[in-house]
Amino acid sequence: MPPLGYAMAQLKGAYILAENKDGLILIDMHAAHERVVYEQLKLLLSEQIKNSQPLLVPVVVSVSIEEADCLEGNQALFEQLGFEVSRSSPQTLAIRTVPELLRSRDVAQLVKDSLADLIEQGYSDRIVDSIESILSTMACHGSIRENRQLTLPEMNSLLRQMEKTDRSGLCNHGRPTWKQIDLAEIDRWFHRGR
Repeated sequence: MPPLGYAMAQLKGAYILAENKDGLILIDMHAAHERVVYEQLKLLLSEQIKNSQPLLVPVVVSVSIEEADCLEGNQALFEQLGFEVSRSSPQTLAIRTVPELLRSRDVAQLVKDSLADLIEQGYSDRIVDSIESILSTMACHGSIRENRQLTLPEMNSLLRQMEKTDRSGLCNHGRPTWKQIDLAEIDRWFHRGR
């Protein structure tokens, strides 16, 4: 029997009831599907970065000399994240390419903030955090919603996907996606001895 067992029913349009070898499992179907979708989107992220969006008109950013020097010393980092940014004058940068996922964001401010972090702390997670925030929103909006009636095959498909997904025990916001209720605990509720 698979670890998350087999679906038996839905409860209140929000939970999947499944039976496994240890007893009953309650699955928050939206939270579980959100984690599955989020992890799938993260796998696609490297392709998105490889397919960065060239800009028709470069975004020009005014910076300090220290920030421009910092960019030149960290060019490879920006390239790995899907940016093509270069120094166009002592205090000006030109952003020519951005990751597809960030094309609608304020990339000038994102680059400036990242440079400030690099100067101050020696590292910056701002670009990655911005991309992950977008992925999280996409996963949430693309996930099964409450009160959607699923068939048993659809429920079981979600359980199998969860079993293959990293960190499937928690949704993207840190809430649990499922709970095991052992048969021994259920027996105690009804004063049954096994």
